[in-house]
Amino acid sequence: MDLPKLVITDIDGVWTDGGMYYDQTGNEWKKFNTSDSAGVLFLNLLNIHFAIITGEETEIVKRRAEKLKVKHLYMGVKDKVDVAAALCEDLGISLNEVAYIGDDINDILLLEKVGISAAPANAPSYIKNKVDFVTKTKGGEGAFREFVECILEKDQLLNLVLTKYFDNLDKIEQ
Repeated sequence: MDLPKLVITDIDGVWTDGGMYYDQTGNEWKKFNTSDSAGVLFLNLLNIHFAIITGEETEIVKRRAEKLKVKHLYMGVKDKVDVAAALCEDLGISLNEVAYIGDDINDILLLEKVGISAAPANAPSYIKNKVDFVTKTKGGEGAFREFVECILEKDQLLNLVLTKYFDNLDKIEQ
């Protein structure tokens, strides 16, 4: 497969360690690794579409997506394949032109349908056995960024995107 036209990611277990933290008043907390935001930046610099599709529906994820100016955010999703297929139709592409990283049973069906699939190092073995690529890093430790960099390195585009970054440093919001 050539460079994907769309990269989709799950959140919990990919961008986070999968833990859900609650304080004594019931507020939920999630820890995001900021290095994953570079993956979004790299995709934006190459005009590759990016989407988050997650089964969770929290203000925390919504705020993270807003900060990163994510155009395609789908929360509370039960059927990730249907949502991904509809997005592909809107973008005029096929699921074969999609790269997806997920970590759990609700990701399996989409992982099996996309052109490039990945899972973080700490995903269960039955997930890792179904994907094209397993990151060296665990979810919540930069697995998404590693996935994006792997895609770019495969197509020898990582140096190009780094050059674009430094050439446009004054215009880029981080």
